[in-house]
Amino acid sequence: MVLTACGTSQVTAESTGGWERFVYFFAEAIRFLSFGGSIGVGIIVFTIVIRTVLLPLFQYQMNSTRKMQEIQPLLKELQAKYPGKDLDSRTKLSEEMRALYKEKGVKTSSAFLPLLIQMPVLMALFQALSRVEFLKVGHFLWLDLGAIDPTYILPLLAALFTFFSSWLTNKALPERNGSATTMMYVMPVMIFFFALFSASGVALYWVTSNAYQVGQTYLLNNPFKIIAEREAKEQATREIEKQKRRALKKAQKKRK
Repeated sequence: MVLTACGTSQVTAESTGGWERFVYFFAEAIRFLSFGGSIGVGIIVFTIVIRTVLLPLFQYQMNSTRKMQEIQPLLKELQAKYPGKDLDSRTKLSEEMRALYKEKGVKTSSAFLPLLIQMPVLMALFQALSRVEFLKVGHFLWLDLGAIDPTYILPLLAALFTFFSSWLTNKALPERNGSATTMMYVMPVMIFFFALFSASGVALYWVTSNAYQVGQTYLLNNPFKIIAEREAKEQATREIEKQKRRALKKAQKKRK
């Protein structure tokens, strides 16, 4: 299945493989949505449809990732509590980590399961654009969908939307993750070069998908709202601690 999904040969209506039929179904759906005979419009509309259908999975994955990031300080405390490499320390650390995950409603597999479901769908969409001939024929705006974008506009847009999507996601994290920050800069560069040497139809898909991701993140996981809520919660916690200290001082004075 994996090797089939990595194929590069042309897919047609006569293709007999299960994966090829799946890819061709996506191609026909894009052609059906090509209003006015514009394959470019079909690519944009179908990408939006697919991203909308997969939205609950993307949202579930983002929420799971955010929960995992929010408990990182607590995990570091546990790791400092059990620094030993012996079996007893490792066992106690694992037990307390599992208890913490359960308390905070974090499932370690929840960030990966949606990705496993999404990947075949997104890969089929990508391969429909790169392996089905009639999707590589035609023009959209200034683009020849079967050729690279000579203006570099699509690669630049794909890279910019990738960066903004990562920036919005990282903005909401309680602690800056070094690897996440690195990927925030590396991924746009990779996407730029992939789009630069891909057919414009594929680059158009990347632009549409990444633009959708930016909108999704801003509307459903607005980092500024998340930061405000976190600061309000921290302020409330500080107020409670102040009240406790005041109450303790009053109690101590009465004893005197």
